[in-house]
Order: sequence, then C-alpha cells, then structure tokens
Amino acid sequence: MKGPKPSLHNVIPMKGDMTAPVPAAPEWMTSEAREAWDRLAPSLVAKGRLEPAFEDSFAAYCECVADVIRLTGDLAIMGSYYEVKTRNGLQQKHRAAWTQRGQAIGLMNQLSARFGLTPVDDARLSSGGQGDLFADLLEQINGSR
Repeated sequence: MKGPKPSLHNVIPMKGDMTAPVPAAPEWMTSEAREAWDRLAPSLVAKGRLEPAFEDSFAAYCECVADVIRLTGDLAIMGSYYEVKTRNGLQQKHRAAWTQRGQAIGLMNQLSARFGLTPVDDARLSSGGQGDLFADLLEQINGSR
C-alpha cells in the first residue's frame, strides 16, 4: 500500500464500531434500580432502543426489577403465606408482598416488551414489524409498473 501509514487519530471508525454514550441513571432512582440500569442500558443503547425520550419508561422498568428483587427477598425471609384461625378452621393467606411482587412482575413484563428485553420482543423490534412488510409490498408494486 502506497502513502503514509495511517494513524489511529485519523481513521474513521466503521458504523458497527461507533458506540453512543450510555446515559446516567436518573438521580431519583433507588440503588437497586440503578444497578439494573447499569446492567441493561449499555445493550439497549447499542441496539438504538434507549433514546432520551424513553429514559423515564426505562427507569420505571428498572424500578420494577428492583421491586421484584426486594419483594422476593422479603418473601424468602417471611415466607409466602401466613395462617389465620377462623371459624372455619385454619386458613392460609398470601402475604401482601406476594401480591405486590406479582403486580411488579406484570408491569415489568409490559415495559420489557417496549424495549425488546425478551427474545420474542427483541425479534419483533429487530425485524421492524409490519412496517417493513408494507414498504416491501409498495416497492414490489411500484417496481412492477
């Protein structure tokens, strides 16, 4: 190869090598939620799914993750149910943490779909959904004329 040897400061990185900065977790988040943010945000930024407009929704997802972790720990210590003596005999009742954890898991699942955090949702978001199908169809129609 002729010419001067390239140096690293004048080499333009390929598109795949360029990385966007990972935003810092909002200050109002709990420490457990910040840990989830720090663990998951880099992969979402790399996929282009953590835009500034989506940071609050992602922070809510991270808070749900923190709630599930905390409530699971509480249930491990206290147990998932307690017994109450009633006129019909001894009954087992779920603790409030059991219900709260179920609600946090449900909300976590809803929010995870928006960011493609499950394999199915990741494939759905990566493929472009039906928008690509429609664009391909229009291209075929216009190309056949």
